[in-house]
Amino acid sequence: MLASALLLLAASLVNARPSKVDADVGFFDPTANGGSWLDNAGTDVGEPMNVVISGLSSPDVLTDDGFLNFARAIGFSEECLDIHLGAPQSANLGDGNGFVNQTIELRQDFGNSELGTCLESLIGGNHLRVFRQNGSEANSGALFLAVSQEENVTEGHTIVPNGYDIGRDALVAAAVGTTSFDGVTYSTTPETLTAVMPIGSAGVNHGISIDGNAILLTVNID
Repeated sequence: MLASALLLLAASLVNARPSKVDADVGFFDPTANGGSWLDNAGTDVGEPMNVVISGLSSPDVLTDDGFLNFARAIGFSEECLDIHLGAPQSANLGDGNGFVNQTIELRQDFGNSELGTCLESLIGGNHLRVFRQNGSEANSGALFLAVSQEENVTEGHTIVPNGYDIGRDALVAAAVGTTSFDGVTYSTTPETLTAVMPIGSAGVNHGISIDGNAILLTVNID
């Protein structure tokens, strides 16, 4: 009898624990399970994943093709002539997958043409890397974006001063409200995630200070 009661109590406690798999949440904090808000950009430094596309967004937005269409609606597109220089960066989102390479890298599109991002490669502009939180230990489906404003090609595409916060804010300004591309209309709302990262430049690539905040965007298809 006592053994049966203990088993029932244990089962009730297990069932009371919040699940971290396929939960109805916008995202999971990567640091809660050994991850980081900084990606892996080099030895002991990273770039802040300062924008999160909520896992509660319309499901189509969270797919590779769906996010690319949304990105085009807010002024980004694929790299110039599909050419990428440099190794991809990786990130640990605390979802059990460990470090995983970026899903895609997009650049600001000047003119919405096939060559629009070539101008960004020459004169500089905003760009982003995408990482998906979908491991078995924290399967939110959220997309973590490392966004930054770059210098021009003569500066080797390094980040402008305060470029992480500047890039984040420019993307959010372009996204919030109603946007559309290729017949799909989006409605986007923001939420500030305050101090999810340490304020300052410690561990940040290029020694550029950040304000520690990320912006959560919930993107719905109208």
